[in-house]
Amino acid sequence: MTIFAPHYRTAYSLWVFFVSLDINLFEIECTSVAEVDRHLEMGVQMLAKGQLHDALSHFHAAIDGDPTNFLSYYRRATVYLALGRSRPGLQDLDEVIERKPDFTAARAQRAGVLVKLGRLEEAHIDLENVLRREPGHEEANKLYTLIEPLKREILEAYSSVRTSRHQHAILLLKNIIERCPWDASLRELRVEAYQAVGDVMNAIADMRVTTKLVQDNTQGFLKLANLYYQIGDVEQGLSEIRECLKLDPDHKECFQFYKKIKKVSKFNNDAQDFIKDKQYEDCVITAKKILREEKEVVEVQFLAYDKLCQCEVHMNPSEAIKFCNKAINIKEEARLYCDLGEAHIADEMLDEAVNDFQKALNIDENLQRAKEGLEKTQKLKKQASKRDYYKILGVKRTANKKEITKAYRGLAQKWHPDHFDGEEKKKAEKMFIDIAAAKEVLTDEEMRAKFDNGEDPLDPEQQQGGPGGHGFNPFQHFHFHQGGFPGGGFHGGGFKFHFN
Repeated sequence: MTIFAPHYRTAYSLWVFFVSLDINLFEIECTSVAEVDRHLEMGVQMLAKGQLHDALSHFHAAIDGDPTNFLSYYRRATVYLALGRSRPGLQDLDEVIERKPDFTAARAQRAGVLVKLGRLEEAHIDLENVLRREPGHEEANKLYTLIEPLKREILEAYSSVRTSRHQHAILLLKNIIERCPWDASLRELRVEAYQAVGDVMNAIADMRVTTKLVQDNTQGFLKLANLYYQIGDVEQGLSEIRECLKLDPDHKECFQFYKKIKKVSKFNNDAQDFIKDKQYEDCVITAKKILREEKEVVEVQFLAYDKLCQCEVHMNPSEAIKFCNKAINIKEEARLYCDLGEAHIADEMLDEAVNDFQKALNIDENLQRAKEGLEKTQKLKKQASKRDYYKILGVKRTANKKEITKAYRGLAQKWHPDHFDGEEKKKAEKMFIDIAAAKEVLTDEEMRAKFDNGEDPLDPEQQQGGPGGHGFNPFQHFHFHQGGFPGGGFHGGGFKFHFN
């Protein structure tokens, strides 16, 4: 029996421990290598099937298992680039070339990415490196011949913008950006050119791409918000400026613009709600706040003119005509000509209304509102040769029931037949009949709506069996009593009348 001294027993125990540890580490290493190989194999299979996100997950796992394997980075870079994610793709290619500088496939691929990013000098260096090793490399040769002409075109594009040859710059940049689609600076240059020629929608499209190409692009979102504001799309502008503030809540320019656009957006939405609720006075007040807030951008001013055009027609038709014309001068739309036509009707300008509805039909020949407006105006023109109840009472077409009743009472007192004798009495009776008829029609919502649409509800030629089917006579509709005048509860002059 062998007896070990205490210190020898300790050494022996440690030796046994480390031998067992080495065996376990070896097993773990073998398992890890097998797992890495499995992820690489699965990633390649997913890539071949076009299942890029699944492939990416497997390559992530392979790199986590073995961060030194350059092929894992290379394959992951391929997936990133297929997904359009140039930044992480380029980082992986950098990792590959750092670990294996003579890997020409990776260097050629990196050169292609650098060209798309507009980093032509760096691409040139990579391509020379590839061609020194493989002079016949087809893709590298093709890219290499593009570099110098591309540089010259870019210089010419910048020069064209500086010298205000914007259309020429746009044509040049179209071809350049097709080859350098990930260069944000080139798209920003084209945004400048598009703005100069008034093509805001294409400027927006390019600017939106730059917000994806440049990380934390607060200036890009600020620019995008401004572009949307320039075309009067305040809601989308508000959405974009909020993206800027998400990235940087303390961004001074974004915060200032946010306050302004939020205010304009609120006024615009409130005015629209007032139109829906027929609160036309509040609509006018709110729309004018937009004009006080924005004194330069005509597309934003249009929002106010449009609302004022719609609301003033119910209050002050001459003002409505003014604002409708201002809106049309900014955007010539069929619906605006219909609004203008309604304003001209309300202002008794029927010939002008006919022209308005015809212009609307010239823009959109199938617009039902314009067809109905034209038909209504033609009826009103025929009606004008007969009785006009608004003119009889001396009130505007926008008059409310209280104003109509007040006008009626004053005229009924003035033209009551009992105040006249002889021939004057006959004239007064005719006037009194017209006054009473006007009051009956204009204080009844249904009859007034018919009259406003060009149809006289008391005209026997237009009505069958209606109130005017056999001619309207107010003396058939009132009881006469000593002590008052027509109208519920109106007194004075010796008689009192009540409607049957």
